[in-house]
Amino acid sequence: MERLIPAGRLKTLSAREIPASRLGIGFEKLDRDVFDPEKAYGPLAAIGVKKVRLQSGWMKTERQEGVYDFAWLDSIVDRLAADGMEPWLCLCYGNPLYTDHARLTFGAVGCPPIADERQRGAWLRYVDATVRHFRGRIRLYEIWNEPDLGYSWKHRDGETPEETDWQRNAAEYGRFARDTARAIRQADPGSEVAALTLSRTGNLSYANGALAAGLAEEIDYVSFHIYSPDDRVRAAQIEALGRLAHGYNPRIRLIQGESGAQSRSDGHGAMRGFAWTPEKQVKWLLRSMITDLETEVAFTSYFSTMDMIEALNGRTGQVASYLDYGYFGVLSASFDEEGRATGEYTPKPAYAALQALAALMRGNARPCSLAYVPERLSSVRVNGMDFAGDSLRVCPFRLEDGSVMLAYWNAVDLLTETYEGTCSLAVYGAPSDRLRLCDLRDGTLYQLPEGMSEDLGHGGVRLKHLPLTDCPLAVLFTGKETEPCA
Repeated sequence: MERLIPAGRLKTLSAREIPASRLGIGFEKLDRDVFDPEKAYGPLAAIGVKKVRLQSGWMKTERQEGVYDFAWLDSIVDRLAADGMEPWLCLCYGNPLYTDHARLTFGAVGCPPIADERQRGAWLRYVDATVRHFRGRIRLYEIWNEPDLGYSWKHRDGETPEETDWQRNAAEYGRFARDTARAIRQADPGSEVAALTLSRTGNLSYANGALAAGLAEEIDYVSFHIYSPDDRVRAAQIEALGRLAHGYNPRIRLIQGESGAQSRSDGHGAMRGFAWTPEKQVKWLLRSMITDLETEVAFTSYFSTMDMIEALNGRTGQVASYLDYGYFGVLSASFDEEGRATGEYTPKPAYAALQALAALMRGNARPCSLAYVPERLSSVRVNGMDFAGDSLRVCPFRLEDGSVMLAYWNAVDLLTETYEGTCSLAVYGAPSDRLRLCDLRDGTLYQLPEGMSEDLGHGGVRLKHLPLTDCPLAVLFTGKETEPCA
């Protein structure tokens, strides 16, 4: 970056300053009281994302049969809305009032109410009460969480993945979600419904079995999660899932509802044990979320706001069984003896990266068709040629203010490789009165020095020997009257 001319930093925007966005974040597990939302509201609102995913906590809300106390969730929903965010609600998990093995499971995680009519009826009454209570405050409801994983769809205590009939589970979930979707619509005809909530996006067999059970005609969205360090296959998985869903119902849209990376290698949960660092978390966040935004997803949600316990296989009353810390948050925390996130909630480098991306991708920012071609020019910077190989990723977007953003990076293996070099691009059809390069890690802006851009005429510009790394950078093409967020 030393060749570039510092030109300030992107102006960050709070959620209240952004009318709409395709970026969201998770605020999950408050049904299990794993962190203090009061300390997180301010930093969360300052990021500039809009969609905030919550979990409904049936067990926490209905402690006495037929009596629903939403006070704990009211305070969260109302505060998020007051801060300019749009909460959406994942309806889950089980309830020990109705399901025996839910008594043994911390938070009743993964204990679906499907064994008999009493359980199913209690669930539908809870759904009806929840949706009616939040009518006008919550529009989007999601049905269950990751039912395609063994921890989240258990028929009995101690059930192992090896003995699970996944096709049975898919059909079972499809019918469960179909009936739940109908209950949501009846309680609030203006609501929207998301289902599947897949953990394994490439598992089309499970998705197909659930959609075939009558679910496809009842929902607006298929939601999915992707936890993989290989962002190079991400878009193809999303496109395949979209084709499957559209084959059943062309009106269905996709939501990437939960996806993140850790900042430490000693965390629990998805991708545990991998060589994560704060820097790799930043790279993962930017590469993955930009990839999602380039697809047709309605929005994409980062997991999560907070470092917190995973608590997916905990046992009731056995604290040691759920002291399994996950470091996915853009805010770090300390933990007390009960596993609750305490101390100061401190922004990580990933926080600044998400904040910069949110400022740029606010409003109606969308992928655009822009003509560009990588060029292999002789580059003194690398004592050779600019990089123009197959792993060069270039993602063009038209931003809310009419300017164009060209995000780019070298998509080397995120866990085992780093890259620093140069690339050159010939770009046609973008406004180029002002050119800025943005370091998306923190929103720092740079002017290109003389000689780094060349007017090709007729709306063309050659960008020569741009810095290229394995973390996304962005060229901002702006008109005379536009200075995006500076």
